[in-house]
Amino acid sequence: MKRIFKRFLAAMSGFVVMISLTACSGWNELDVVGQQSIKSFDEVLKTLPDQITVDETNASWSLEAPDNSARFIWSQDYSKSPLYDVMIEVDATPFINAGLDPDKLPNNYTYDNGMLKVGTKLGKEELTYSANTTPLTSYEQIVNHYRTSINYHTALDHFGVKLSDGNLFEWAKDMKTNGSTEENQDKDIVFVLNSEPLIEAGTVPDKVEEWTYAQVEVMENGKTLQVYKFLKPFDIK
Repeated sequence: MKRIFKRFLAAMSGFVVMISLTACSGWNELDVVGQQSIKSFDEVLKTLPDQITVDETNASWSLEAPDNSARFIWSQDYSKSPLYDVMIEVDATPFINAGLDPDKLPNNYTYDNGMLKVGTKLGKEELTYSANTTPLTSYEQIVNHYRTSINYHTALDHFGVKLSDGNLFEWAKDMKTNGSTEENQDKDIVFVLNSEPLIEAGTVPDKVEEWTYAQVEVMENGKTLQVYKFLKPFDIK
């Protein structure tokens, strides 16, 4: 009887291990938002091939806006990123002209050579790749290891990378149509800045040129809220 029971336990243990491995391998397939974000980000990369470069200083990739006024930067290897693993860098001139004092910004902002950076560290580990390191496979690392950093913005039908403190880089799920409204999608990529720290550091919103100061619908603790952001959208397709 004891032998039968031990065999039963051994069989069940193997079954549990098999289920666990299946669950782990199948999680990525079940993560619809994460997987669709990879597909749509790939479309952005294909649409702006000349705007994608290697940023050796940050051990990262860089996606530059069509007017060269802003960049989204994401790390190739978190163990080598000197500042942030994901960030946006924008021309600070419109904000400084509107009253911004960079010295009054929080610690997650960096001002240097007329550029303003804001972002976050995801980790410290050395990233490994099963194939070549590319802009897309480096983005996939975020989805696979730091899934909570990936956001879906229903109102705009956008995916995005959260950069901490309400700052984001977003891109359209479909660059032709906003699936939420069925209207033409004219905001294919968007640089999003939390307005509060900038205003507290002296920025007068109505005086900021080249950016849109507007209310954006966000979800916080299960509730829909309207918050003000500085937005810089681009129609790239």
